[in-house]
Amino acid sequence: MSRGLEANRPTESRFAYVTLVTNADYAVGAAALLHSIALTGTGADRVVLYTGAVTEALLAPLAALGARLVRTELLPTSDAFNDAHGRARLHGAAPFAKGGKPPFHTPLDNFAKLRLWQMEEYERVVFLDADTLMLQNCDKLFGYPEFCAAPNVYESLADFHRMNSGVFVARPSRATFDAMLAMLDQPGAFWRRTDQTFLQAFFPDWHGLPVMYNMLQYVWFAMPALWDWSQIKVLHFQYEKPWDAVNPKADQLSVLIDLWKVYAAGGVPDLAALRAP
Repeated sequence: MSRGLEANRPTESRFAYVTLVTNADYAVGAAALLHSIALTGTGADRVVLYTGAVTEALLAPLAALGARLVRTELLPTSDAFNDAHGRARLHGAAPFAKGGKPPFHTPLDNFAKLRLWQMEEYERVVFLDADTLMLQNCDKLFGYPEFCAAPNVYESLADFHRMNSGVFVARPSRATFDAMLAMLDQPGAFWRRTDQTFLQAFFPDWHGLPVMYNMLQYVWFAMPALWDWSQIKVLHFQYEKPWDAVNPKADQLSVLIDLWKVYAAGGVPDLAALRAP
């Protein structure tokens, strides 16, 4: 393993699906995601990159689901960078106007995603946020170039110029990781949407994946004509989470929340029975 990463067991594949867990809530999400990936029949490793804030009790269910656990820590960024990207400062300067972020959301944690470029034991990795579900096999993505991500579409076609970093394809490389660190923490740096803004700046010629590889939940009610269950590969619960006890959009998103609950319980959903909005 690369410096700063510690795995609980060796790799079993040249390819991996990787998610990031930095708190108890994302451990809950990761369990549902891992189960959903397993149901697709993939032979790729399923990896949970986690920080020291995650307890053994939270990790045990993830290991039981077949995850390779890789411990890491947040990036070695400066005090000025950390202050600028703390929850209160960042949300004050760049508030979320379209939906709500839950209390556990800590923007600075998002940059730990960049650690996967240190995982040179893999030829290709596909990163998925812990608030996603894989509905169909996505192994073909391991043949895609770096850097691939889907557009951040959930309200209108005007969103197509921005990428969403909830799902992306990358080629681990220490040289790339070092270049990222050199660009990330420049004096006065402020990445408005944390890793998402940074990755789009670092890979300005990013390759666009079809939106079906990262279908954002708000499309369900904001752009229903775009929703096709038979085509969706990955469902992404951006903003409010399906495990939230209080969700202001629960009525609008009830079908999607119920689907997540089936995966979270270890069940096998009848995807063919789902109907468009």
